[in-house]
Amino acid sequence: MFKALSTGDIGVKADLARAAALAAKYGFPGVCVNIEEVAALGAGRAKEILSVAGVQPAAFGLPLDYRRPEPEFAAALEHLSVLGQAARDLGMTRTFTWVPSYHDELDFDANYAFHKDRFGRIAAILAGYGIRLGLEFLGPKTQRDGHKYAFIHTMDGMLKLCADIGTGNLGLLMDAYHWYTAHGAWADLERLTDADVVYVHVNDAPAGIPRDEQLDLVRTLPGETGVIGVPRFLKALADIGYTGPVVVEPFSARVNAMPPEEAVRATAEALDAVWPK
Repeated sequence: MFKALSTGDIGVKADLARAAALAAKYGFPGVCVNIEEVAALGAGRAKEILSVAGVQPAAFGLPLDYRRPEPEFAAALEHLSVLGQAARDLGMTRTFTWVPSYHDELDFDANYAFHKDRFGRIAAILAGYGIRLGLEFLGPKTQRDGHKYAFIHTMDGMLKLCADIGTGNLGLLMDAYHWYTAHGAWADLERLTDADVVYVHVNDAPAGIPRDEQLDLVRTLPGETGVIGVPRFLKALADIGYTGPVVVEPFSARVNAMPPEEAVRATAEALDAVWPK
């Protein structure tokens, strides 16, 4: 596994050149990219930018909203093939998205069928370009409170959806905060393999708040509070042979308020502090 910088996850706006330069300056071997930007630049130019910085492309966010009405979704699928080619030309094999843990109209079974259909069609296209898709479950109970129907919000629930779709290129976006708020156990991580995990987020939880009262968008830098036990989380990933990127996603108002370079520096220092442990 390797450290990767996602500037958007720490409130920093940057194009590919700027993001790559920041990643290199602060010790991130990888950088997450906007695949639409890569397609517009051309893979050749994108490779040149990354080569000059000395960093590798880590992953890209799934470039479509799979929840859109069918005609819009079908059109987005056609465009996904163009972006899949751009990703393959750049040597990228990982993309990711998140899955809401509730619905106010569809019950669990109907929502499951919807997700199985939509992600099945997306994954089939991505498979043609050698790209894996990581799906993120959202753990906080506070996300589901007040909604009519709960949906997948655990590691095992998301793994089942991936298996039921059966395209072979689906796995987890494993987020430390969501694993923690879903009452994940250390033994759960030990059951995983590298094939199960596509992408990883690390962060920490505010201290003094019970798991079921944690809010999705209120987190901290990894190791800042010690609530989650990020070094042990990373060690578990290392033990299963995880080969992908590890990205900091703190949703921290403190970090978001920093000047861009200071935010990247603080993020790098936090990750560097937990990595050796």
